[in-house]
Amino acid sequence: MKALHERLAAAGVHTLLVQFTDLNGVAKGKLVPLAHLDEVLATGAGFAGPSIVGTGLPRCGPRSEFYARGDAATALPLPWWPGVARLVGDGFVAGEPFDGCPRQLLRRARARLAARGLTMRTGIEPEFFLLKRDAAGRWAPADDADRLDKPSYDLKSLPRQHGFLHALSTALSDAGLDVLQIDHEDAQGQYEVNFAHDEALASCDHLMLFKLAAHALAEQRGMVFSMMPKPFADQPGSGLHFHVSLWRGAEPASDLLDAFVAGVLAHAPALAALAAPTVNSYKRLTVGESLSGTAWAPAYVAHGPNNRTALVRTLPGRFEWRLPDASANPYLATAGLIAAGLDGIERGLVLPPAVEDDLFALDLVTIRARGIALLPQSLGEAVAALEADPVLLDALGPSLGPEFLRLKRAEWTEYARHVGAWELERYAAAF
Repeated sequence: MKALHERLAAAGVHTLLVQFTDLNGVAKGKLVPLAHLDEVLATGAGFAGPSIVGTGLPRCGPRSEFYARGDAATALPLPWWPGVARLVGDGFVAGEPFDGCPRQLLRRARARLAARGLTMRTGIEPEFFLLKRDAAGRWAPADDADRLDKPSYDLKSLPRQHGFLHALSTALSDAGLDVLQIDHEDAQGQYEVNFAHDEALASCDHLMLFKLAAHALAEQRGMVFSMMPKPFADQPGSGLHFHVSLWRGAEPASDLLDAFVAGVLAHAPALAALAAPTVNSYKRLTVGESLSGTAWAPAYVAHGPNNRTALVRTLPGRFEWRLPDASANPYLATAGLIAAGLDGIERGLVLPPAVEDDLFALDLVTIRARGIALLPQSLGEAVAALEADPVLLDALGPSLGPEFLRLKRAEWTEYARHVGAWELERYAAAF
């Protein structure tokens, strides 16, 4: 650990940001002087467990303390925060790995792959909005001129946001990520940054680093970086597409992909709760036209070669899982994906026929006649599907699974009881 301390000190680091991810997928942590690096790596930075969303830990006793134990391999200086290095922490309680920690959950899922001689590599593609509040206090795109009906790949708006996008790209590159491309997405104020694929746990760590950087750099410029799935009713939402491949050492395990994808399709309703975990998520998972055209979010449980209208888009040697949205906790979504895929392999599931049609162009009668299932259309449906899926519940574990279900049932109930402006306008004087 002396070498790591010396390397960080030589880079001008004086403080560690010990960061972990809560059940909602939000980065949390605290600042620790670099002088205490050894303690953070051996024991962890301490937190009051019940103050962290989703731990379910008590307010007193030996299990009330949550420790984020640093993973030395993740120590990286933060270019946008001089003198500070991020150190990703795994959750520990009472000296043992905490099964309610999302990163520990993914570690367990990786171990199941490793027991079969496998690893998974993922490329996670974050879409996001840059927002502000207008004079009336309503959320709007940060760029006042970004109002095209079809802004996909627009080259007029990119220069206007070049300062932020270049700063973000440079910060990620300086932190070791290989930024591949940046574009304006299908909605007003929406962008996408792609970086290179990596081993599954590292990819999740990279995504959380991306979010830390984007939040900070947007705030510096008076904007709000948002990974809300669908902030505008007439615009497409933000996905978090996963490009997935399986490996045996340095060789692709392509022979297992069909059964793995079959498992992903078989558990799709329950996976929706993990990959689309908010009430707002289901405003995205509907078929229809938006102001800018096709919304591109999947609604049907199907797969097809290079078919972006299907839940799974198959490509040579890999597949794209299009269910997750920008609010997903990447560790939970990845762990759920592994559990579903391994179930497909272990049971020898066979893929249903591939779909080469544009699913968005088919009516529901045709969809049903072909035996293609619909994804859950609300958070309530998705939570019920997860609760009824023993494979995924077993993978989530005895702490995280029940706590996730409790939080999401409460979120759905709160939403179901809410009376919004649309309802008042439609019904207040109607009867």
